Amino acid sequence: MIPRFATVSRTTKETKISVSVDLGGGPVTVSTGLPFFDHMLDQLGRHGGFGLAVEAVGDLHVDGHHTVEDTGIAVGDAFRQALGDKAGVARFASGLFPLDEALIEVALDLSGRPFAVPVGRAVRRGAAAGVASVQPRDGRPLLAVVRHRGGHHPARHQAAGDNTHHVIEAAFKGVSRCLRAAVRVEGEDLPSTKGVL
Repeated sequence: MIPRFATVSRTTKETKISVSVDLGGGPVTVSTGLPFFDHMLDQLGRHGGFGLAVEAVGDLHVDGHHTVEDTGIAVGDAFRQALGDKAGVARFASGLFPLDEALIEVALDLSGRPFAVPVGRAVRRGAAAGVASVQPRDGRPLLAVVRHRGGHHPARHQAAGDNTHHVIEAAFKGVSRCLRAAVRVEGEDLPSTKGVL
């Protein structure tokens, strides 16, 4: 049976990260010192229906990049461990996810083979300022790291949206909702003809 719960700690010269994930649900608490980043991680837990605890201390006097990247690694590792061998999970999920003028299409596969299609034009433009050295455009690399370490394959397409905050938030909500559906236990068999994911 899938563990469904994992705790991961990651300490480097730049950051100290602790992450707990409970795929069965629970409270969401996030503290990284980066308000926009906290907001996106909160979306991941709440819209995914996961219990999620993230505590991150990083060298924010240098930049937010190290905190974002190392937290993404820890969150991805925690999801991968919580999923175990993935026996019985739904594996696939997809949908369209709006936020004001933004519209994101997400298709996700818990294949174990990381690959992603980037969000799109508004993210590359990097419009709209963020806070505490993390800007909305920094959500894209976070999703990339979580995807790579977590071993899932989200294809994201931006159908509409000019406000980068809205585009990134819609992407987080979409990936979260698809993860919620994909990790749902439907039986006992491994959903793969290869016999392994």
